[in-house]
Amino acid sequence: MKEFMTIGQISKPHGVKGEVKVFPLTDNVKRFKKLKTVFIDDKEVKVVWCKLQSDRAILKLEGIESMDDAEKLRNKYLNIRREDAIRLPKDTHFIVDIIGCSVYDSNEVFIGEVKEIIKTGYNDVYWVKDGKKEVLVPVLKEIVYDIDVENKKIVIKPVGEWQDED
Repeated sequence: MKEFMTIGQISKPHGVKGEVKVFPLTDNVKRFKKLKTVFIDDKEVKVVWCKLQSDRAILKLEGIESMDDAEKLRNKYLNIRREDAIRLPKDTHFIVDIIGCSVYDSNEVFIGEVKEIIKTGYNDVYWVKDGKKEVLVPVLKEIVYDIDVENKKIVIKPVGEWQDED
């Protein structure tokens, strides 16, 4: 598993004193309030303070004192160490750990690799592709039997049993 996790992307400067506006790449923007440090281009930077908007965070970073300093950070990603990540509830996983997992059915037939996770509001859907064929797999207990992120393997119910095949 990756040592660092991306939690946001700096979209633009905010104000004239070096603050940056951050687009969160996490389910909960409130997690930014607990940040003490972030990594930008592999360099550790202290978070001085954080202010939340409805769907964004405004951060003041140590050493960023002007709008010009902040502008240099536009589109840069904020990363944290895995050990500093929030604790997930049982049977949930970070998206970064699911992307790239190999998907097999319960008969050990290779379906493909998870390329993307689609958030639907009700349940997530894994977009699985094997190079030529694509399958959208609803993440439901009756379809997804096992997720082993350590071994990058997901086991699902055979596709023909829950989806009409073309």
